[in-house]
Amino acid sequence: MFTLRSLADRSSLHLTVLVAGRPGAMDEPVAWVHNTELPDPSPYVRERELVLTNGLWLDRVSPARFVRSVKGAKGSGIVFGLRAELPATPPDLVEACREAELPLLEISIEVPFTAVSQAVADMLADERKQALVGMVRRGDALATAISRGAGAYGVLDVLRRDYDLPLAVVDRMARSLAAVGADLGADQLHAVATGLAKRPPALEVELGDAGRAALFPVGAVGDIDAALICLRPLRRLTSAEREGLEQAARFLSLEVAKQQAVQAIEMRFASELLEMILSGGSRAAEVPGRLRAFGVDPGGPLAVCAVAFAQHETATMHGLAEAIGEFFAAEGVPVVVAGGTQDVVAVLPWRHPEQGLPPFAQRLVRGVERRFPGLRPVAGLGGIASQAAELRPALLQSREACRVLLRARAGPRVRAFSELGTHRLLLGLLDAETSRRFSAGLLGPLKDHDARRGGDLELTLRTFLDHDGQWAATATALHVHVNTLRNRLAKITELTGRDVGRTEDRVDLFLALTIDAMD
Repeated sequence: MFTLRSLADRSSLHLTVLVAGRPGAMDEPVAWVHNTELPDPSPYVRERELVLTNGLWLDRVSPARFVRSVKGAKGSGIVFGLRAELPATPPDLVEACREAELPLLEISIEVPFTAVSQAVADMLADERKQALVGMVRRGDALATAISRGAGAYGVLDVLRRDYDLPLAVVDRMARSLAAVGADLGADQLHAVATGLAKRPPALEVELGDAGRAALFPVGAVGDIDAALICLRPLRRLTSAEREGLEQAARFLSLEVAKQQAVQAIEMRFASELLEMILSGGSRAAEVPGRLRAFGVDPGGPLAVCAVAFAQHETATMHGLAEAIGEFFAAEGVPVVVAGGTQDVVAVLPWRHPEQGLPPFAQRLVRGVERRFPGLRPVAGLGGIASQAAELRPALLQSREACRVLLRARAGPRVRAFSELGTHRLLLGLLDAETSRRFSAGLLGPLKDHDARRGGDLELTLRTFLDHDGQWAATATALHVHVNTLRNRLAKITELTGRDVGRTEDRVDLFLALTIDAMD
């Protein structure tokens, strides 16, 4: 870094420090040198430039005014060149610089200003060379750390060898992936995740007691998945420190990409396992081997849990499967976690009494809620399968229980399929396509009628059955006269061939509506 002190220390320039300026001014970085004899150089002097002058302006303006001009332009200081006509620096100039706390250096007659410019150019070139050498060296060290599996901690260790900075790596799920010299609390982690979620991501985040922190995005395959956090504001970082942090963030992107590739493979294998369980037949023989690959014993009792977000535009979202996997890892329970658009399914060994499974699932739901504040996760449980060959009913039941919870605005977050009612137990055992054909055949005429005429026959039927067939209560709920309700129910009977006054016909209609709501 080129500073006034480093320039003064070069003996070949024969520089003498007359005024050191304010504390620390001699050690601040200097941008360049500017040779001028203008009485007011401020329009042409850039911030942090060092002014070189022989004082040819002395007969036109006072030294105090010239100093004010340089300081107003935020120059780094003044180098006064002696000449035969002026063999000593004017005392008025020395006093003006002292009062303004602006550094003043004196250069002898024998040394031309070009020597100063050349020295500065050499120093900046050497500085840049050293920065490039450091970047290459650091890049090699980072690549070695990544290739040896050191992960995010290895990247931070390499960075800390060059810069003593408090660092952390935080992903967009508010998880701390690594930290060196920084200890972030839950609120601070969420503040980082919020900053990452912005488009474009924030450059700084406010971390409460830790102050403002610089944020360097870490991405893979075009997405921003994490951030390298330095507990310093950007303005307090040197250009070299910024370059080092940006370089480390790029290498962290490689680590994130590697982790994502591994997770994608595991997720694909887990999704294939669910397909094997559901398809049955010859593929069912592959299920035990696939379970063993995930560390799950296929010969012992197995439980299935389906998790999703109720009352949200999407039932699942990025990071849900990872959050569930981390919960089981923290519990020391081997698991297969498969994500989808409707739910995330977990298959796990369960050698405890079945009544202990709901409380366990409640802890899972609370853990997910902490990771996704503001959302309402729910979990459906199937029955306990004594072995891998009996997983299919448990999987279907857990998903059906989850679908029921998704439609509820309140109530329990966890329910077992056995708690849903006998009709759902029976529906869960039927082939899904058969159930859909039954529902579509019965309700199709009602849906067509409502679509053509803007009617409310399907709503009327649902409301009538929800009120146990009570005419007055149904009419009140629909805000219609009882005669209007009677006419609508007559039309429903005409279109479906089912009389809502007969118990067996009501059962058919109720099951058809239930199946329709499940899809």
